[in-house]
Amino acid sequence: MSYGILTIALAGVVAGCQPSSTDENLAAGVTVHSENGGQPNLAVSPSGELLLSWVEYVNDSTDALLMSRLDNDGWTQPGEIARGRNWFVNWADFPSVVAFGDGKTLAAHWLQKSAEGTYDYDVRIAISTDNGNSWSESFIPHTDGVAAEHGFVSMIPVDSNRILAIWLDGRHMASNGGHDHGHGGGPMTLRSAEFDAGGNLYAEAELDNMVCECCQTDAAMTSAGPVVVYRDRDSSEVRDISIVRRVDEQWTSPQRLHRDHWEIAGCPVNGPAVDARDSIVAVAWFTAPEGVAQVNVLFSEDGGASFGQAVRADDGKPVGRVDIVLTEAGDALVSWIENTGEEGSIRVRRVNARGPVGESVHLHATSTSRRSGFPVLISNGDDLHMAFTAISGDRTGVSSKSVRLKQFAAQ
Repeated sequence: MSYGILTIALAGVVAGCQPSSTDENLAAGVTVHSENGGQPNLAVSPSGELLLSWVEYVNDSTDALLMSRLDNDGWTQPGEIARGRNWFVNWADFPSVVAFGDGKTLAAHWLQKSAEGTYDYDVRIAISTDNGNSWSESFIPHTDGVAAEHGFVSMIPVDSNRILAIWLDGRHMASNGGHDHGHGGGPMTLRSAEFDAGGNLYAEAELDNMVCECCQTDAAMTSAGPVVVYRDRDSSEVRDISIVRRVDEQWTSPQRLHRDHWEIAGCPVNGPAVDARDSIVAVAWFTAPEGVAQVNVLFSEDGGASFGQAVRADDGKPVGRVDIVLTEAGDALVSWIENTGEEGSIRVRRVNARGPVGESVHLHATSTSRRSGFPVLISNGDDLHMAFTAISGDRTGVSSKSVRLKQFAAQ
């Protein structure tokens, strides 16, 4: 199968949602990477190379994980990492590619069915030691051997030789009759492990013994060590955001980031996002206590040990699906999907610990349905890059867009 790349003009802005600036970079084109795929993700290597991965729907029974790079000549022809007939492909639980700290070794993850149950699937990880030209046989980072849900993975390099993987682990749900994902069994847990280029596992740990069942996790590296954010869950069905940190090689106890007190008897499928620069940490998340939907942001100056006051970033009708990147100045760029009535708008706003900086910027029109997935952001040099799932009739594809960071300077 041939995977072509073409460029199209950016679609018109959502009615009633004009961008706050007419900077020419905002009118730049969108690159279409796939017309029959979805679940995009972005990463930056230590050398500054931008990596885009996504799932290509090869046919009704086969899926493939593809990767493209952005170089001086534009996006490269996609390369295939892996393919399979028994993958678990989900709008909210998507694969990733991440670079080891050595700058030449890559790791990729995807989800693969392990048994007949709808939510019986494992995390699979493959390694490339030649910058993505060839890939190893995959391995599983969790050692429970239970046919259960394992997913919502985050991976970050912790040094030049190891990657830290974090995932939601349903081994106790399965052992207590939770195969149907009805959550009537034991709790979902949050777990982690490190691995090297040989697929060897280290430092396996349980980070939280009861968490929300199907919200994304996220992780970032601070000057003091890694931090992990996720949607927690308690016995009264409050599902607020928590953080754990690894300090002196020991994981801290879970700390609730903000007392939203969002009580909801089910998973909202809307996880948090985190970014870090040295000791500065910024976290964005969606919440809806008492039915009031909002996107909030918190800042920390001590590696996530403490946070200031929450800053609201949305425009009043957010669907959520957030991402966040920190700028060199210590501000954050927050993205989310805003409900504009007939459709949605992928928006970005610059915020700092004192509040929003300027108006939100509309980056692209989208749907608010699950088919539109989760837009992702990453910064690299002077540019902000976004990847998203585009909908065309009964099919979805993968697109990306880049704008200059100066677009989001204080007005």
